[in-house]
Amino acid sequence: MRNPAPFPAAQSWMIENPVTRLLARRFVHRLDVRPGMRVLDYGCGPGRLTVPLARSVGVDGEVVALDLQPEMLARVERRAAAAGLSNVRTLQAAAGEAVLPPGRFDLAVLAYVLGEIPPGRRGAAMAEIAAALRPGGHLVVVEGGFDPHRQTPEAVRALAEPAGLRVEEVRRGWLTIVITLRSGA
Repeated sequence: MRNPAPFPAAQSWMIENPVTRLLARRFVHRLDVRPGMRVLDYGCGPGRLTVPLARSVGVDGEVVALDLQPEMLARVERRAAAAGLSNVRTLQAAAGEAVLPPGRFDLAVLAYVLGEIPPGRRGAAMAEIAAALRPGGHLVVVEGGFDPHRQTPEAVRALAEPAGLRVEEVRRGWLTIVITLRSGA
């Protein structure tokens, strides 16, 4: 079996439309993001969550959008500029490269991305995110029901626990599974 590949930047139009933007805003609203928070959008793609997260954290907060593909990060930068947001920072890196500052983030979001990370790097990616969270910070993992690379809650737990994250909640919807984890460090 080949390693999964990141969602192609050339096809980002498929996940950037009025419906997905509305769903992204609703999702971010449910996350209880507050002004001043520092948020990591890990595997941000074209920024469908980055922009609403940045609006929610306000001018005193920060959103770091990390992605492997420079084309995706360029889209994030254009969208943030068009929205008048100055609190978005992009970072090009592969998952698990340990490029994130330790203990910096209140919240990390890993939406529809975990299964795209090569299996041999998933543990390193989870450890990187866990180390980047402040004590008591949260990681929210979203998996799609129809995503061929989706990870089960059990698989997420198996990756998270060795990294020092514990599952707080698993919400199963018709199209998604949302797994909320908490940093114990």
